[in-house]
This record gives sequence, C-alpha cells and structure tokens, in this order.
Amino acid sequence: MRVLAERLFAEEASSQAEPHPNVHQALRVFEKLRTSLTLFVGTDGFTALTRRALALARAETALLQGVTVQTNGSLLGFEDVAAQADNCGTEEALALTSHVLSLLVTFIGESLTLRLVKDAWPDLSLDD
Repeated sequence: MRVLAERLFAEEASSQAEPHPNVHQALRVFEKLRTSLTLFVGTDGFTALTRRALALARAETALLQGVTVQTNGSLLGFEDVAAQADNCGTEEALALTSHVLSLLVTFIGESLTLRLVKDAWPDLSLDD
C-alpha cells in the first residue's frame, strides 16, 4: 500500500498546476480519500479507521504525536508536522496514508479498496 500511497501523492502533485501554498499536498490526498471513503464507510467508520492508522503511523514517526483526528475524520495538527519535518511531512503523510489503505484492504479487500481510490482519482492508472 506504500507504493499506492506514493502514486496518489505523485498524481496529486501532477494535477496541481499551481498548488495553493497553504494546503500541503499530503492533506489534499488525505481529504480526497476522506471524501471518497466517507461515502462508503460513513464518517464514524472513516474516523475510526483513521484513528487506528494514526496510532500505527505514530510507531514509525514521533512527529505524528501531535496530530489528532477530529470527529468528522479530518486531521488536526498536520500543518505543524509539515513545518517541523525535513521533508515537509511527506514521509509522515505517506505512513498515515499507507496505514489507512492497508487497514481498508484488511476490512473490505483489495479490489473494493482500489475501486474507492479510483473514485477519488479517476485518471489514475492502477494497471501497474
């Protein structure tokens, strides 16, 4: 799922002709996932999934300790991670996104997970 997360980040970066300076690429990826997955699992389901993914990602990077998941599933505090990290938070965001996708595969399977990702990024090729 890490490779898929990296592809989502690359796709999002290439689709932004002029990225908004206050919106980190990782947050755009996460918000697209949140929108797509919330339609499928609901707000509470997505929030629970993200909280678990965040707990797993925190084991990989201490910078995520200050990030919390709000009741609507959005992230609070990631801007601070982006400001502190050497890579603007990309590694931390990849860890979190990878865990969200991996947990989703565990619960609903790879095929359905990929379909939901495709709903959020219709131009993304998943044939590789």
